[in-house]
Amino acid sequence: MQEAAAAGKHIFYEQPIDHTLEKIDAALAAVNKAGVKLQIGFNRRFDSNFRKVRELVASGKIGKPHILRITSRDPAPPPIEYIKVSGGIFLDMTIHDFDMARYLMGSEVTQVFVAGGVMIDPKIGEAGDLDTAITTLWFANGAIGTIDNSRQAVYGYDQRVEVLGSEGMAAVSNNLPDTHVHSTRDGVYSSKPLYFFLERYTESFVNEMSEFIESVGKNTPTPVTGADGRAPVVIGMAALKSYKENRPVKISEI
Repeated sequence: MQEAAAAGKHIFYEQPIDHTLEKIDAALAAVNKAGVKLQIGFNRRFDSNFRKVRELVASGKIGKPHILRITSRDPAPPPIEYIKVSGGIFLDMTIHDFDMARYLMGSEVTQVFVAGGVMIDPKIGEAGDLDTAITTLWFANGAIGTIDNSRQAVYGYDQRVEVLGSEGMAAVSNNLPDTHVHSTRDGVYSSKPLYFFLERYTESFVNEMSEFIESVGKNTPTPVTGADGRAPVVIGMAALKSYKENRPVKISEI
């Protein structure tokens, strides 16, 4: 990132920016000094379903937000060699959900508590990581939330969100390859969720790049800033600390 900034290039950068705050802060300082644009690749913000929930929450249509629930489960774990260099489940997988929590609620996470384990593949534990976790979140606006993660949901890529407020609720279910329902005397059947992120988020990948290009062309702020890239890393570090110490951890401790 520093080299691109020094060359005066606008930057689209995948997340996480880095696994250490020192390197992240150095990169963001270089971007600010160069005066170039930076957009972080949190593509789920550009999914039309999640964006609608964000709009409903921000507009007050569900009243004061009380509870956020995010379900994020992969269809299969990645290779062990990837696990070893991924930064761990909180900086590789849950980082998307930490960003989605901030995005949907329009409020900062102030504290986390994590329960987790290795329930899918012992080799993941041997590599020093988890494959299953539940994270409880506290928000500055007084709301609470949960994120449940699994590296293996045998039925497909499970991506659901729900926000409950004082005046209603907004939710997103899984995207399916088709909407057929087959009903018989033995049961009612439908298709499984789309298999993985490339299938599920094709539209959002296109949308995020289009909006980055538009920001550059029109010289407007990017929709996902460097600060947006840093915040989920801090939350992820707090989550790991919470798991290791078996206690709630305030974000201010990181």
